[in-house]
Amino acid sequence: MSHIDYYFTVLSPWAFLAGARLEEMAAKHGATITYKPIDIGQLFARTGGTLPKDRHPSRMEYRMQELKRWSRVLGVEMNFNPAHWPTNGAPASYAIIAAQKEGGGDLGALVQGIMRAIWVEEKDIAQDQVVQDCLSAAGFSPSLAMSGLLVGAEVYPANLEDAVNAGVFGSPFYVCDDGEKFWGQDRLDLLDAHLATKG
Repeated sequence: MSHIDYYFTVLSPWAFLAGARLEEMAAKHGATITYKPIDIGQLFARTGGTLPKDRHPSRMEYRMQELKRWSRVLGVEMNFNPAHWPTNGAPASYAIIAAQKEGGGDLGALVQGIMRAIWVEEKDIAQDQVVQDCLSAAGFSPSLAMSGLLVGAEVYPANLEDAVNAGVFGSPFYVCDDGEKFWGQDRLDLLDAHLATKG
């Protein structure tokens, strides 16, 4: 059985555009997923990346064109200038970590629900109530938003170390157990093809 470590920031529009395709591929190929939310600012600082606010205007103009293209191609509704972005992604990341440890709900739906809150619903995922609502909608106890703070605070920085050690430098980033790596939602078809060869 194949395994995928999925590294992402909950703030990533590209991870949002990935939707449920990773989960669908994993189900098709019998693969498992470990969700590893990370602090993208710290990852960029350690791997040579640049936060959007620090990028040249020409790069940001092209980024916006690409977001609009992919949103259209994928048929994904999206607000390209959300009211609450960027924001503090740690609380939502902690909740994902706690939910993964707790089990019992739909983790993929939780991750997608949190990102949808930013990119569609104009909500601030740094707010406890927003995170609690996302947990409930995905079948988890909303109390994980608070009870999961400790495990989240432990695992979140550990995920960053894992990411750096695995050669991760962006979001979304998919690392297979055989060492194959795929960066970006536009590489999911290649990941699908790779998983098919391992069946």
